[in-house]
Amino acid sequence: MTDSRMRVVVNDEEQYSVWWSDHEPPTGWTATGFEGTREECLDHIDTVWTDMRPSGVRGRDR
Repeated sequence: MTDSRMRVVVNDEEQYSVWWSDHEPPTGWTATGFEGTREECLDHIDTVWTDMRPSGVRGRDR
């Protein structure tokens, strides 16, 4: 499975995950357009997901 193509997906709360590129993302998740190996996808997520709190929580602590 480590050689399988994966894609980065995101949900409405701006939480990221990886999903198989030959499968539709689960309900509530949308492909971001980034695909690669699992490791490449996880590296991409590390770069773009800088605040791991759900988007609905981020604005409340101001």
